[in-house]
Amino acid sequence: MNMEIIFRHVSASDPAVELSISEHLREMSPTAPPESRHALNSTQLGENHMTIFAGYLGGQIAALGALRNLDKSRAELKSMRTAAAHRGRGLGRAMLERLIGHARATGISDLYLETGTHDHFIPARQLYASAGFTVCEPFGSYAEDPHSVFMHRRLD
Repeated sequence: MNMEIIFRHVSASDPAVELSISEHLREMSPTAPPESRHALNSTQLGENHMTIFAGYLGGQIAALGALRNLDKSRAELKSMRTAAAHRGRGLGRAMLERLIGHARATGISDLYLETGTHDHFIPARQLYASAGFTVCEPFGSYAEDPHSVFMHRRLD
């Protein structure tokens, strides 16, 4: 990366965040039937009291990620995304490290995520596995779904 990424805690109602989330939802649309898509829109992210971070390069959102607390010690990664123009530059890993660090700092001991089985998600699954996440059973309100992979990492 030539420029340094700057992380900020952001609101789901920020227009630039809304645009990034809309792009994320458009990308997710062809990867699974509607009932198997678990990406949240900006209103849902705001209503669910998510902790949302944006990674900025040159003043523009290049990466996005959120944490939803499941309870006092468990949280779920949501809406992890790197803008298409910035993929392959380590921004996803930087965002993941930021989210893991925030989870640890707030007392979270177990981190979960749901991602897709579609080929579009191969880089995401590889990133999560390289960061110590392993496949697990559905968690929270999720049910078994052939379009979903569930992963977990203990934060020690």
